[in-house]
Amino acid sequence: MVVEVKLFATFRKERFNQKELEISEEYSLSELLKQLRISTDEVGILLVNGRQVLLEQKLAPHDVVSVFPLIGGG
Repeated sequence: MVVEVKLFATFRKERFNQKELEISEEYSLSELLKQLRISTDEVGILLVNGRQVLLEQKLAPHDVVSVFPLIGGG
């Protein structure tokens, strides 16, 4: 199945901004992050179709996944 992945801020470095990926059925967000080599400790916000979700969320065909890093400041 195909999902669309959008990466933001520092996650775009040496990766991509937006890309359609072919994944297997019953794929979770944590598995997708492993495939993208993004540590779950670095993730600030995960959205699927514009809604915040947990890492265990299973993906469906044509889902749009947005991944934002933790934001630091002072």
